[in-house]
Amino acid sequence: MWFKNLKAYQLTQPLSLDDDDLSRMLMDNAFRPCGKQDTATMGFASPFAQAGKEGVMFHKVQERYWITLKKQEKILPSSVVNAELADKVAHIEAETGSPVGKKQQQDLKQEIIFQLLPQAFVRNTFTHGFISIPEKMVVIDASADGKAEAWLACVRKAIGSLPVVPLARHSLQSELTHWLTDGAPDGIELLEEAELKSTDDLESVIRCKNQPLDSEEITMHLDNGKLVQKVGFAWQEVLTATISEDGSFKRVKFTDRLKEETEDVPKDQVEARLDAEFALMSAELCQFLDFMRTTLKLNDD
Repeated sequence: MWFKNLKAYQLTQPLSLDDDDLSRMLMDNAFRPCGKQDTATMGFASPFAQAGKEGVMFHKVQERYWITLKKQEKILPSSVVNAELADKVAHIEAETGSPVGKKQQQDLKQEIIFQLLPQAFVRNTFTHGFISIPEKMVVIDASADGKAEAWLACVRKAIGSLPVVPLARHSLQSELTHWLTDGAPDGIELLEEAELKSTDDLESVIRCKNQPLDSEEITMHLDNGKLVQKVGFAWQEVLTATISEDGSFKRVKFTDRLKEETEDVPKDQVEARLDAEFALMSAELCQFLDFMRTTLKLNDD
């Protein structure tokens, strides 16, 4: 249980969760598989599903609530639908001697989808997130806004309220640019990866990898007015990641030194191992995000 991407939010009001009520509310919105004609379904699942433990709708460690959203989608490739449609259109035109109009083709396409949906393969995806009551934070393992917003919307619907705002409510271009021009904050080590963007109408973008960020080439781009959109960094000896100007973090990798702290839990004890990993990871992420909140002055927004 190690998050790979972070979408972080701040609670704007105190939140109190009762374990029994939360379990009941999540169960009322539990995942159900797709029916014959469903294209997708979404609902809450056990965070320990991979350990074979169903029915546990959340996991709590020191007032940090781990909640998992499961989505199931029918996989119906457009190439399959279009091939079936082409065959039907060709057959009708051969029988009638008249072309099939767009409206009729759309109706035929819907009929084909209706017929094929019960036979379609399904794909299951999971979105993990946790609510930290002490730190007044919500952290979601998602690289895209849509997945994070779906998690927030489903939790909000289930528990009635989840008053949050993004951790960063303004672009961090200026702050991240200062990391390159004036030096990174204490505790942050810049890695050799960044994305710079011009502020003119052309919006030209420079992406660099394995490139020292204090090189003349990068300095020239900064002197010409480009601002930092993304930059890779290491935080203390805990993790590496890239931070984007919208305050999201991607390609999060926790250090071996940190992961070794759970090595004493046998790998065959999956539930115990997940518990230990979540406890360690969530605590470190809360410290990291609080550091970022303070360093980037996000409390001032």
